[in-house]
Amino acid sequence: MKHSLKLLLLAITAATLTACASHSDSEQALVAAQASYQKVKEDPDVLRSAAKDLIRAGESLARAERLSSYWGSADDVAHYAYLSQQYSEIAGQKSALNLHQERAVKLELERQRLQLALREAKLLSVQEQSNWLEEQMVSLATTQSERGLVMTLGDVLFDAGRADLKASANRTVLKLVQFLQLNPRRVVRIEGYTDSRGEVQENLELSRARAQTVADVLIDLGIEAKRIEVQGHGDSFPVTENASEKGRAQNRRVEIVFSDEQGHLGSER
Repeated sequence: MKHSLKLLLLAITAATLTACASHSDSEQALVAAQASYQKVKEDPDVLRSAAKDLIRAGESLARAERLSSYWGSADDVAHYAYLSQQYSEIAGQKSALNLHQERAVKLELERQRLQLALREAKLLSVQEQSNWLEEQMVSLATTQSERGLVMTLGDVLFDAGRADLKASANRTVLKLVQFLQLNPRRVVRIEGYTDSRGEVQENLELSRARAQTVADVLIDLGIEAKRIEVQGHGDSFPVTENASEKGRAQNRRVEIVFSDEQGHLGSER
């Protein structure tokens, strides 16, 4: 009799431990699903590109939460939490793919438009065009420094927090491309900068991404990649204080540093 009771107690204890472990696993799955859904739910690009998957993620998550709160088994909770997390991940992936495709189409259209504009440039001679471009480059906020001739592309050419060039940058980029085509021995260093807001690593990545975007456009329009260096400096080397919006806007910039006519670049930062 005592032996039977001991076996019964052991069985109950084992079942209880198994249930607790199962409940703990389901709770972890639910928390992970909630975090994944919260991340994509607040992204407007996901809502635009993958609304159906976002809805499915929300419905599955709601069901998992109901089961967890009232009468569902741990396995059911884990199942619907897993479904929700998968739908959230699919929605995020679809959004990223859609943004990439949109950017590729935009770049191709801009490349074609700028190439057409290049072909339609009608100046009497290469020398006249070169002289005209020299004047234009100087007029584009270029300054002479110890690093060489520097042209600044202001923050207005980029959307806030984005690395894509706005259409308003086309005239500036076109003049830069023409200048480099007519001066094949010159090379450039493209340097990206941000204001002091945000994390240091994020600022570094954004500044380099913006500089790389300018480099990619130049390469798309026929400038050899070996003539271009790309650097990102984040919020280092501000040109003014970061206390005001005006100051921060001036610090968010891309600088084009030109070599001399022999292709020698000045010292780096």
